[in-house]
Amino acid sequence: MSQIDIPSQFDVLVVGAGAAGLYTALCLPESLRVGLITKETVALSASDWAQGGIAAAVSPEDSPTLHIEDTILAGAGLCDRNAVEFLAQLAPNCIQSLVNLGVAFDRHGQALALTLEAAHSRNRVLHAADTTGREVTTTLTTQVLRRPNIQVIQQALALSLWIEPETDRCQGISLFYQGKITWVRASAVILATGGGGQVFAQTTNPAVSTGDGVAIAYRAGVILRDLEFVQFHPTALTKPGADRFLISEAVRGEGAHLVDNEGRRFAFDYHPAGELAPRDVVSRAIFSHLQRTAVDLATAHVWLDMRPIPADKIRHRFPNIIKVCQHWGVDVFHEPIPVAPAAHYWMGGIVADLMNRTNIKSLYAVGETASTGVHGANRLASNSLLECIVFGAQMSQIELENIGLPSEIPVLPSRKFSVDASEGNIQQAQLEALREKLPRLVWENAGICREQSKLETAIATVESWQQDFAALPLSQFLVALRPAEPANFDLPDVERQLRLWAETRNLLDVANLILKSAAFRTESRGGHYRLDYSQPDPNWQVHTLVQTHHWWKSSLLS
Repeated sequence: MSQIDIPSQFDVLVVGAGAAGLYTALCLPESLRVGLITKETVALSASDWAQGGIAAAVSPEDSPTLHIEDTILAGAGLCDRNAVEFLAQLAPNCIQSLVNLGVAFDRHGQALALTLEAAHSRNRVLHAADTTGREVTTTLTTQVLRRPNIQVIQQALALSLWIEPETDRCQGISLFYQGKITWVRASAVILATGGGGQVFAQTTNPAVSTGDGVAIAYRAGVILRDLEFVQFHPTALTKPGADRFLISEAVRGEGAHLVDNEGRRFAFDYHPAGELAPRDVVSRAIFSHLQRTAVDLATAHVWLDMRPIPADKIRHRFPNIIKVCQHWGVDVFHEPIPVAPAAHYWMGGIVADLMNRTNIKSLYAVGETASTGVHGANRLASNSLLECIVFGAQMSQIELENIGLPSEIPVLPSRKFSVDASEGNIQQAQLEALREKLPRLVWENAGICREQSKLETAIATVESWQQDFAALPLSQFLVALRPAEPANFDLPDVERQLRLWAETRNLLDVANLILKSAAFRTESRGGHYRLDYSQPDPNWQVHTLVQTHHWWKSSLLS
């Protein structure tokens, strides 16, 4: 891929190129010079993997009021009603905006086709076969690349926020790009980096989902919220050697059955809605059932049987699922799919208001990176893409107070880090070992079912690993860099080593945040389930908040 020079200054920097980042960039005023930063390419994000669709009350039989109530019910007492109303009421107009941009949703005749997903009371999920996320992000990418005011900077990794100490305002970021570290100024920075599924050994997220936005915000003193709430998707393909490919909620919405080895629809043992219960309920039902019936939990699975769905509908609605399952030797027309839960979506994140503002001036957060209050303790299916679009659209109203940034930027000499090949290889091996064992630890101790003793053991282990990480020569060099101080490297395979270092650092912070938040909340609610506190506690109908090393509760929610 051809590399380009990065200007030292933009009006706005958007970090992340999934649905949230792309749509945000498009909605920013075209008079602004926008830098869109992505650590991979604009074609690779978790949004691109989103299959089910995007929820909106566009049918005469539906209404935003019903969408609001379904969302609040799924959120288990922690949704912000104002935010949910904002989301649902703006949804139809946002769908029209996507159609106007060229997103080709499926149709029945002239009408948009709508399907049912778990915990929705109406058919309200728009889709493009079973690759809705890809259709949306591909269309948005095409539009972004046509905009002369947007400069896309690919294979660039945001390392830290650049905070002005006198005003506590975000004035840019440090960036690893083309083998060196540079500092880029902006009047506003928008974090849209997605989730952190890679902190779990079993996840439906792509390899890029390492919690970067939440981690760099945490280190800069940004307030975070509800980090214990992770959604585990109930039905990820479970085959030796296969990625945990997500089998969409829409499959069950269209009539597929979740069955055990005896062919019994066991989910009804756990909830009257069976396989159409909320995701957290279905995931726990599978986990609990496997605990009672499986020999080896690591490879155990149940079955998703698509055969109750008419074959023509399967071909029309789920061509990508057919293709992926065939690749792994499963013929969905004649046999069920082996599935088990996997980490899918992070409800918590950076506290942001309806205009995406954080507690740090000139810093914004959009999409899964943010915690706007729309999801509460458990996200309703197909509200994630919707959140990206509805909240991304609000950035059209951005007010930049510092559009004329001070032109005087201190020019500091570049520092150089170098090690010999042997030392570089040792350091890389240490990083790779950390990167391999951390997700296993978090999955085993903060996965679907949690308890205090295991959480405390895992916290101690992660803190020990953080000390080991901090002792690495590369860590000591990078952490000591002053704001605006550039750096270059004499390292073997520098691009790989720096990315491995940065992502491992972020994952260690994310793991620590999830584990401590899960230990702090002594109840079960939504996506957070504790074996030792198995019921919701009315006194815990609060948000958990964290800033730097301080955890506290919000006031009780009504």
